[in-house]
Amino acid sequence: MAIQRMDNVLIVVEDLDAVIAFFVELGMELENRGPVEGRWVERVIGVDDVRQEVAMLRIPGQPGGVELAMFHTPKVISPEPKHAPANTLGIRRIMFAVDDVDDVVARLRAHGAELVGTIEEYEQIFRLCYVRGPEGIIVGLAQELS
Repeated sequence: MAIQRMDNVLIVVEDLDAVIAFFVELGMELENRGPVEGRWVERVIGVDDVRQEVAMLRIPGQPGGVELAMFHTPKVISPEPKHAPANTLGIRRIMFAVDDVDDVVARLRAHGAELVGTIEEYEQIFRLCYVRGPEGIIVGLAQELS
């Protein structure tokens, strides 16, 4: 048995509107948004008394996406430290291929994003960087050089 595809990555957020705006500026499309609650979701995620709002974003014409969840109940738990460095255990970033790293970074800065390090070139193949967006979400950007 093999994996068929990767559907999405979930990010739990406090400010759903700000994070949606960040990913839309990156080039994703808001596919849907709405409440998710009930015993079925509590059983799936192993948390009681769940009331949340969920948004699904997709890359136009591509499979997979980013799912955002904002919990109304129960209260969210904040990781420590809030802006964890790259060597912290767990998922550290989501990487996207882009046409122009400089353009994307400039547009994301209007949404409060900042470079984690610097924009670097890797062996004349890629220009790469990490950007920290709203709520500390780290997005990697890779521009393939021709």
